[in-house]
Amino acid sequence: MAEDLIKKADGTNFGTTMAGNFIHDIIDEDIKNQKYHREIRTRFPPEPNGYLHIGHCKSICLNAGTALKYGGVFNLRYDDTNPITEDEEFVGNIEKDVQWLGFQWDNLLFASDYFDKMYECAEKLIRDGNAYISAETADEIKAGRGTLTQPGTNSPYRDRPWEESLQIFHDMRDGKYADGEVCLRAKIDMASPNINMRDPVIYRVLHASHHNTGDKWCVYPMYDYAHPIEDAIEGITHSICTLEFEDHRPLYNWVLEKLEWPEPPQQIEFAKLGLTNTIMSKRNIKRLVNEGIIESWDDPRLCTIAGMRRRGYTPEALRAFCESVGVAKAENKVDYDQLEYFVREDLKNKVENRMVVLDPLKVVIDNYPEGKSEMCTLENAADPEKGTREVSFSRELWIEKEDFMEVPAKKYFRMFPGNEVRLKGAYFVTCTDVVKDAEGNVVEIHCTYDPDTKSGTPGADSRKVKGTIHWVDAATCVDIPVRNYTYLALPDETGYNHFDPNSRQDKAAKAEPSLKDAKAGDRFQFFRNGYYITDTVLSKEGEPVFNQTVGLKSSYKK
Repeated sequence: MAEDLIKKADGTNFGTTMAGNFIHDIIDEDIKNQKYHREIRTRFPPEPNGYLHIGHCKSICLNAGTALKYGGVFNLRYDDTNPITEDEEFVGNIEKDVQWLGFQWDNLLFASDYFDKMYECAEKLIRDGNAYISAETADEIKAGRGTLTQPGTNSPYRDRPWEESLQIFHDMRDGKYADGEVCLRAKIDMASPNINMRDPVIYRVLHASHHNTGDKWCVYPMYDYAHPIEDAIEGITHSICTLEFEDHRPLYNWVLEKLEWPEPPQQIEFAKLGLTNTIMSKRNIKRLVNEGIIESWDDPRLCTIAGMRRRGYTPEALRAFCESVGVAKAENKVDYDQLEYFVREDLKNKVENRMVVLDPLKVVIDNYPEGKSEMCTLENAADPEKGTREVSFSRELWIEKEDFMEVPAKKYFRMFPGNEVRLKGAYFVTCTDVVKDAEGNVVEIHCTYDPDTKSGTPGADSRKVKGTIHWVDAATCVDIPVRNYTYLALPDETGYNHFDPNSRQDKAAKAEPSLKDAKAGDRFQFFRNGYYITDTVLSKEGEPVFNQTVGLKSSYKK
């Protein structure tokens, strides 16, 4: 049951209830064999070049949850080796996201703090004959690397004396070379069946200011070289990463082997999380933001953690969802409905309901006295402990347009001419007349009510009707802006997700007056419509804006 997965982030629900967590099986075996003479250490190493998304959420849960399970250490480390794409804005939001999910790191670290050590390690590789300076262009290096079926060709600089390479490497550091003029390549095997092992570039010249180190450096390490050194410096035991790094593992191991690192960490890969009907690529999200197609990185339609937080998703629901997806080697794409299921399950017992009409249609009760108003009692939630509230009722009301049909379809039990329905918490009413505009659109409904059927009065519930609809009092209701959402993206014939420009619908809704005082971050169930949250960016005091979190119905079957 979903309720079993929605727990506090204390480590008990990450991997302990997950069937077949092969990573924990490996760790259990390592502990049994005393492979490491230190506690289990994991890390989450995001590059601060964008906002985290649902895929990162799974990685955070796995890495932090693993450290919690084994009583080990969890590091949050910024893999900030590319100053061109990185920004302080992204750094701050990453920390906020990790904490909001319910985790706290033991150490907050930056790869850039190790630049001196990485440089020293590169000097060792050069002196030991395991790296050399190349003056080839990027295109020449790419052409010489070969293909999956053809081996590469040796660089003309491959046998450059190490003393010469070391001197040029120092000159690179001292700013004597332009960007792209020279680079440092590992000397491995140009005939390797793994193209990543064909003398990869491990250092390049890049004259760019770094968010952490400023202008100290004009040479920067490549990720595949920096990553294993970062892990080793921190004493990471299990470097858990996604499956696309599997082909990079031989290079990871080669770097640590050539540096003669004692008790080196081991890299373990798992399938990253794919989700239907959304866009997760940082590059594509950045394009949508830069072109003004969506609001920002925290647009509620996005599956960035910031976007999901703004939409009203809860950390408990996201952790439960990641747990349900599990840890596997095979890539698969999870249906978006599965994510919404856990959000709905978590919210259903947490929030109070309110009556809100998203697409208003006027109702006039002809036999209700003009000028009269009374209070109706409504339950705040299915849980009686959440109490009740009073809402006003008078002669003119608003109902949903979809709750009226002039010519009813089969098994349509809501309002239509001659049919009797219950107004939630109020009276039975019967439609008697319809008013249309010049184009033939229904603009007003006239009804009569039965004064002996008010909810909660003796005998009122003795007569049964098949339809119950919600409403708001036209005399006291307030106007609120509501944003409803559909899937951010729809697949084309190739299966690739494309942005859907109709993924947000703005509504001018009519609501119970209490919603005018809703604070940013307040959550509600809009009766019969779904779960909503007061937007944390656009809302002002007395002027709330509401985002749809999730609908009430789900097609997902657990």
